[in-house]
Amino acid sequence: MRKLTHDEISVNRSTLETIETVKKLPVYALLDNIRSTYNVGSIFRTSDGAMVEKLILTGYTPHPPKKEILKTALGSTESVSWEYTKDPHEAVYKLKEQGVKIAALELTENTRQYHNVSIGEFPLCLIVGNEITGVAQSLLDLCDFTLEIPQYGIKQSLNVSVAYGISIFELRKIFDLNG
Repeated sequence: MRKLTHDEISVNRSTLETIETVKKLPVYALLDNIRSTYNVGSIFRTSDGAMVEKLILTGYTPHPPKKEILKTALGSTESVSWEYTKDPHEAVYKLKEQGVKIAALELTENTRQYHNVSIGEFPLCLIVGNEITGVAQSLLDLCDFTLEIPQYGIKQSLNVSVAYGISIFELRKIFDLNG
């Protein structure tokens, strides 16, 4: 078994010149009040890998061109469509007007498992919140549903960028198998 070279891997990848022709995952990811620039950079990179429709950075979430984001994102700030808006509610209302379902990655009394999303629920906006406090109640009030990743240890949650990665690739799988 031989490891592929960067050139061999690149043959089957999009480029910045062809990125607009790629069929994107109809998921908008809304990051609200994420503190860590490194988490934001990691989410950019994961969003490129899953080819999400758009990242929406809100609240005090840091945004490019901060050097820590750029370092962790490894160029994906150029390949992932993104915007910054201070008010996350404004962004959610706009998406709802476009017929986008709103889901938060958060534990609530009616939470579903992260893999229980149907193809009819796309396009979808996945909200991820602050590393400590999670998704704000005012945003949960605007959601159509919430999703959780089960935890089997003593901790109640995963790092936000890890949880995002798990859920976004599950959404990618659901969409690719049914879309």
